Amino acid sequence: MMRRVGKWALRVAAALFLLGTAVAVGMWASPVFLARVVTSVTLPNWPVEPVAVADNLYYVGGHDAAAYLLTDPAGHILIDGGYPETAPLILSNIAKLGFRARDVKVILNSHGHFDHAGGIAALQKATGARVLASAADGRLMAAGGKGDFLFGDALDYPPVRVDSVLADGAVVTSGAWSLTAQLTPGHTPGCTSWSFTARVGGQPRNVLLICSVSLLPTPLVGNAAYPDIAKDFAATHARLQTLPCDIWLMPHGLQFGLRAKAAAVHGGNASAFVDPDGCTRFRDQSRAEFAEKLADSFVPVSKQD
Repeated sequence: MMRRVGKWALRVAAALFLLGTAVAVGMWASPVFLARVVTSVTLPNWPVEPVAVADNLYYVGGHDAAAYLLTDPAGHILIDGGYPETAPLILSNIAKLGFRARDVKVILNSHGHFDHAGGIAALQKATGARVLASAADGRLMAAGGKGDFLFGDALDYPPVRVDSVLADGAVVTSGAWSLTAQLTPGHTPGCTSWSFTARVGGQPRNVLLICSVSLLPTPLVGNAAYPDIAKDFAATHARLQTLPCDIWLMPHGLQFGLRAKAAAVHGGNASAFVDPDGCTRFRDQSRAEFAEKLADSFVPVSKQD
């Protein structure tokens, strides 16, 4: 019982941290928004209807814990699995779209935290798909989230069988899909963003699923558990600036305006997820947030009288 309560407490703490991140990048901080942030983590199973992000690319996650389905007759690709409790919702959304879970042949991941990898073991069992992940976060997933540099063993989940380790720049293909693994560490040592081309109304668009650049409550300087965290974050921000981005996706729906964009698609605007300006703002503002925190990490020594 205490273990379960502890996990819910950590989810609430994560929600409040997400709120701080949202405020830092210029999102609104009204009481309603605060409520949505808290429920995004504490109630991950709120169902939402699946929605087309682009041609043959669908959001199939919960109201905040994201998951994406890329469909092709040669076999589907699924990215991320939400919490352990989110897996049935993802499978239900896949079925609502008229696709079979057994046709998912590859499962990819953004990073190994429990809110994005927690449901992967169940999804792997339901689909029979191969799971591909980076070396660092693949180890975290195989350990069921235990041994995390910040959370330790507190946010564990069913261990995942990782079938293949992806190097930086690896290309994953299935039918017409070709996705490039962009190693963007910092949030976790093996954080992996994904870049690929999708079509909206037949027009090619650059998709960038940013793993995460959220600054966790851990030191950027003198971090014994992750000595290279500042170096990794700096390299990640520099790299993200170079990647083309017409459609901007994230592991959390709140981070990229899922609710409003999905409503617009359901209202008839098939290109609602095309948002290059939003992507640019997010990258610039999150990079500035990192620079500010890094600068604050170096506290000058006061001169003695």
